Amino acid sequence: MRLTDPEARVLGSLIEKEFTTPEYYPLTFNALRTACSQSSNRDPVVDYDDDTVSDAVAALRERGLVKQVRIPGQRSEKVRHSLHEHLPITPAQTALVAVLMLRGPQTVGELRQRTERYHDFDSLVAVEEELTQMAGLDTPVVRRLERRPGQKEARYVQLLDVADESDSTPEAGEEAVASETEEPDPPVVDADGQEISVADLARQLEELKAEVAWLRSRIEL
Repeated sequence: MRLTDPEARVLGSLIEKEFTTPEYYPLTFNALRTACSQSSNRDPVVDYDDDTVSDAVAALRERGLVKQVRIPGQRSEKVRHSLHEHLPITPAQTALVAVLMLRGPQTVGELRQRTERYHDFDSLVAVEEELTQMAGLDTPVVRRLERRPGQKEARYVQLLDVADESDSTPEAGEEAVASETEEPDPPVVDADGQEISVADLARQLEELKAEVAWLRSRIEL
């Protein structure tokens, strides 16, 4: 699943309002645009115009991630999300995904504090357990980012707006020819001279991609 920044903001805003102000949910288009661009509980803060929000809603509707509904007795159509129809995640996990979409990578402590209006997590351990379950799905929904120099805690990032990389596996014949004609590549080592596996390199690359995507969304404001 690959979402643009406006699509992720629309989806996250709909989930947030479903939890925090259910009496006003589903949202009118104007309420949704306001929710996307509000200054509180958003990082980065954006100022989306009508066209940006409308295009994001249309794209999400094509994927079945949002639906436009008409409430009896009300004139305006409203918008609601249907993420639960596409991902095998619990309401508690949905709350975590929403906050990650709205505020970028965060620590377990930040997530517990910022989801208080969504779901009552008993402890930091409870939050981490939900994150671990989502990271372990066949198609992971979140990923744990390793601590960078100067950071005290690891952060988590949602993967709904990170592009999936397709594996390109060579045919058996091609692989055999390559093994006969090419010299083996030298092992990759870290600064301490320890060999690094391909799996470790791939994991580090995905973590960097997730952080770059988040930083780009802030720079483009």
